[in-house]
Order: sequence, then structure tokens, then C-alpha cells
Amino acid sequence: MAVELKVPQSGESITEVQIGQWRKSEGDYVDVDEVLVEIETDKAAIELPAPSSGILKKILKKNGEEAAVGDVIGLLEEGAAPADGAKPKAEAAKPAPKAAEKPAEKPAAAPAAKAETKTAADGAPRVMPSAQRVLAQGGVDAASVEGSGPGGRVLKEDAQRAVAEAPAAPAPAAPAPPPAPRAPEPPSAPPVASDEPGREEEVVAMTPMRKIIAKNLVNAQQNAALLTTFNEVDMTAVMEMRGHFKDAFLKKHGVKLGFMSFFVRASVEALKAIPAVNARIDGNHIVYRKYHDIGIAVGGGRGLVVPILRNAERLSFAEIEAKIADFAERAQKNKIELSELQGGTFTISNGGIYGSMLSTPIVNPPQSGILGMHNIQERAVVIDGQIVARPMMYLALTYDHRLVDGREAVTFLRHIKDVLERPERLLLEI
Repeated sequence: MAVELKVPQSGESITEVQIGQWRKSEGDYVDVDEVLVEIETDKAAIELPAPSSGILKKILKKNGEEAAVGDVIGLLEEGAAPADGAKPKAEAAKPAPKAAEKPAEKPAAAPAAKAETKTAADGAPRVMPSAQRVLAQGGVDAASVEGSGPGGRVLKEDAQRAVAEAPAAPAPAAPAPPPAPRAPEPPSAPPVASDEPGREEEVVAMTPMRKIIAKNLVNAQQNAALLTTFNEVDMTAVMEMRGHFKDAFLKKHGVKLGFMSFFVRASVEALKAIPAVNARIDGNHIVYRKYHDIGIAVGGGRGLVVPILRNAERLSFAEIEAKIADFAERAQKNKIELSELQGGTFTISNGGIYGSMLSTPIVNPPQSGILGMHNIQERAVVIDGQIVARPMMYLALTYDHRLVDGREAVTFLRHIKDVLERPERLLLEI
């Protein structure tokens, strides 16, 4: 009996996905729970396991193609025994190393399927089948192509771009006619402009994931009344405490004491004081959450991801730092689970690690607030009538004005500032 392999529901905000990589080929035997395909969303990569043992009968959505939640992407022949051809297939790929020694054209097509799941010994990027075909037709070496997919995989768009760019270097003299028809495209530029060095343009199709991210960000702006309020915090006390205890903290807990744990704890206290920022709108109702799930924006191999610290109000400084360090490490390897990215009642984003001085972060629906941290810089401030240099950081709170009043937003940010400037308040819970 054929079992339909469908795109699973991956979260309330996710409606479409991209087929990242099939781990099996048509005709391959798979065991129950063995990973069949990797599906990519704008948040994470999901591994779809086989619901039962059998033969992968048909692949309906190829690597790199888009699919909606609920779409059938493949068929599994349930209970089918391993085909005799399954093992020869695997062994047929063994001569691949020899094929690499001789520049044979035809044998190269057979090991192409292996190339997509494994990086070549010479460091060549993993190449999707659709990209492999484009590169073969264009005569471009896969090892010279930089992949933009997860783990450096070369997608079809990367291959098309590489093929388009390849003739551009050697062919400026021969293809003199092509620039002529392209000249009319830019209305303001005369035909000569296309021949002027340094004035080239490159048009690249958006990847499906970038399209999803773009759509979600626009929806966030259009479906909420977003407003940002600012303040600044003197980081002297936090930096002194961190400098004084960082070695002892590392020795006892095995993890470094960073700034983020202070901001998480300060945010939790502020959320307790101003519960509207921790709430969400549900139709004509307001849902006040009594728990505090804090999203922490971290850079990953496929861009920024926001894993969630569940029940942050129960976590110690050491637990917060350990979880964030774990998130950061796994994000680089694209190993964050989708369940770790779902939900959240409030988000903290630290643009300061990239040097940002000030920003207006976008709220992650259905949340009602996001805190933006920024770069710490020594600035002249007036204290008790004296001009002194202090390590200062600008803070930004973007909030949904439909739910959070301006007074509440300002009070919330002021509460975070007060806690950070007097961190002993965390011990006293005031």
C-alpha cells in the first residue's frame, strides 16, 4: 500500500516550505523512522522520518522546490521488501573515486546523487541534483561555486548565477551584440552606460526562504500598530560585577558569564511589572501569559534564528548562559529544533554584537514587544554635576500600540534600565 508523505504542520505562522534535501532516492528501501527528507522553513530545517518501513516509490517534489503545508511530496510503498537493485545501487557508487581520477563525462552523472548528501574530499560544496544539471550544461566546475543553502549546499539559483557569470569574464570582446539589446532596459541610462566599467548589475531570483521571510516581515508591520521607545543604560555596574565574578562563575558552572543573562532577568522583572508587554491579542480578547518565554536572537548557518528560553523566570544566571551558549553552537550547525523556535512571549535582539548603535526591531507576531540591545560605548555623561566617561548602551523597545500604552512601554524600559544600573535589585526582586 502506498503511503502519502505530506509536509507537516510546522507552526502557526508557517504555510509554505522548501524541499531542502532528499536523503533517499526513488527505489531505495527505508526503515521506519529513518529520515527521508529535510524540509526547510524560514525558521529551521525539519527532518521528515519514514512513517513505516518500505520502498520510496515516488518523489513528487524535488530538492529546492516549494511546497505548502499538507502537500504530498512523495509516496512510500509500505511493507515492501528491499529491492535487489537497492544494494547494487549503493555499490555502483563505489567506483566514483576512480571516476574522479579520469575526466570521464558519462560516469559523472551516476555519482551526482551522492554529491548532494556529502561534501567531496577536495572540499567541493554539496550540490543539489537540479544545480548539478545546470552546472554540467554550463560546463562549470561545482568546486568553484559558493553555495547559499544550508551547510553550504549549492542550490539551483547558485548554479544559474555561476553559469551566467562564467562567460562574462572571458567574453567581453566576443559578445559585443548582447549589450546593445540590454541597453534600453534602464530608461535613464544611455546605451553606452552598459559598456562603462564598474556599472554592471546582477539580477538574482529570491530564494523561496527569502520570499517567506520578506512576506512575514511585511505582515508583521502591516498587522500591528508598531511603535518604538528608547532609553539608555549605564553598564558600569553590570560590567564591574561581570569582571569581578567571571572567573569564579566559569569555574563553578563551566560556562562564561555574559551580558545576556542580565538582560533576560531584567526583562522578566519588567514583564512581571508591566504584564501587557507579555500579553497577546486574540480576536477581541487579550491573553495575559503568566509565564515568560523569552526569545533570544542568535546568528546561525542559515541566518538569524530566535530559539526560546522556556519559563525564563525559573532559570538561574548559569542556566540562562548555558542554554544561550547551546543555542548559539547548534544554530551554526543548523541543529536548532523547530519546537525550540515556536511560541515565545517576548524577544531580545542584540544588534550590538554587530556594532549597531541604534535600531527599531520588528515585533515577532503574535508577541507584543521586542527589546533591542546595542553597542556599548564610552560616552560623556553628567553625574552629580561632573562630566565623566561611562560605558553606555542605547535600548529600544518596539511594542504593539494596540495593546501596550505609551506610558506602559516607557515604564517597562525604565524598569529594565533601573535593574541593570543596580543589578543587586535582582537579588531583592524589587
